[in-house]
Amino acid sequence: MNSARLILACAASGLVAQAALAADPPLPPLGRLFMTPEWRANLERQRQLNIQETRSLEGGAMRLDGVVLRSTGKSTVWVNNRPQTETSRDTGVAVAPAPGKPGRATLITGEETPAQLAVGETINRATRETAGGLAGGEIRVHRPAPQR
Repeated sequence: MNSARLILACAASGLVAQAALAADPPLPPLGRLFMTPEWRANLERQRQLNIQETRSLEGGAMRLDGVVLRSTGKSTVWVNNRPQTETSRDTGVAVAPAPGKPGRATLITGEETPAQLAVGETINRATRETAGGLAGGEIRVHRPAPQR
């Protein structure tokens, strides 16, 4: 007799849950990712004509913002907040992560001398002077002594 009550209680709770779900109003569609119809039309035209934006390195400084090395051997390097791979040349900068030195890469632009930078460093392209990301500051880490 108890098993019949249990089955009846489960069926009733399932019907109540289904009725509650049916009572919720439907969610509105997500819509487009791009805000204006003009922007979307322009991107659609570029896609159809296979137009790719050319990105150039702007300004007199290059900053190494990050280096990601994957286990597959491929890498992504961020220069002036723009990601690029070792094979992409659309910014006019060739990048090569430093083997065996995480967080370092060599940046080569046109006929300039290659620059070896660590993440956070900036090089002035005219004077070839490098500056760290701390702007003269420092980072101190205070670690408590290990307890025995």
